[in-house]
Amino acid sequence: MIEQLLSLPVVNQISTTISQRQIDELPVIVVAHPKVHAAVALQGAHLLAWQPEGEEPVLWMSSASAFKEGVAIRGGIPICWPWFGPAGKPSHGFARNMPWTLTEHQETQQGVVLTLTLKSCEKTRELWPHDFTLTARFTLGETCHIELESTGDFEANSALHTYFNIGDIAGVSIKGLGNSFIDKVDGAKAKQEEGDLTFTGQTDRIYTQPQATSEIVDPVLKRTLVIAHENNSDVVAWNPGSVFSVSMADMPDDGYKTMVCVETAQVSHPHVSTHAAPARLAVTFSLRK
Repeated sequence: MIEQLLSLPVVNQISTTISQRQIDELPVIVVAHPKVHAAVALQGAHLLAWQPEGEEPVLWMSSASAFKEGVAIRGGIPICWPWFGPAGKPSHGFARNMPWTLTEHQETQQGVVLTLTLKSCEKTRELWPHDFTLTARFTLGETCHIELESTGDFEANSALHTYFNIGDIAGVSIKGLGNSFIDKVDGAKAKQEEGDLTFTGQTDRIYTQPQATSEIVDPVLKRTLVIAHENNSDVVAWNPGSVFSVSMADMPDDGYKTMVCVETAQVSHPHVSTHAAPARLAVTFSLRK
């Protein structure tokens, strides 16, 4: 994916390592830095790629995803806000389908920081009757830190719905999720399970007592993806499995084999935001060989 994005014509060279390009209908901020390659679509402040120098891509993108205005992108890191799942329309909230603005950028020898902003407007108030400022900060280098900050007077649910690139779903295991979860494949029943999560079919779980750090152990790509969650109540683990994957128009039939979602989330109860005290949800990714 990053090679495809780096080959797109430059629309605007923002700085030495940061440029704006266009993929189909969507403007994309592309980072070509000695320490890291990355890309963020302005629609949804959607991180499409993060790849530290010398590493395999960390994020998974669907080869069947559309890059159309107002259409959710399949892969990368959708920002789900101000609700999660089918709690409202559109599913997972409106933040991921709306155009954001690049409001700040910095670059150092270690990487780049991109700040994107979404503010309430007539269109958002039709969907959700609150004034807000939503800020997403991406610190991109050998590690990746993302912070979502919401300012206003309201309650909201949110998730950083991260699709990770893996070697083979049949071989990965996930540590640090805790034992208590809501099984959305089995009628949202509350369940307990000891040990690491492995995958044998469609999986959709909200872990309600997760540890602060999750780890995706990937024997095929010979690495462990370390996910440090901040200010979250839950971690969501999702893989569509073979049957559901075939039914999804924006995912290849075998797409489920090379992706897994481990999502930093505030789902089981809402974040409370005030003008004096913004709500924050954050995550840091790193690699261990």
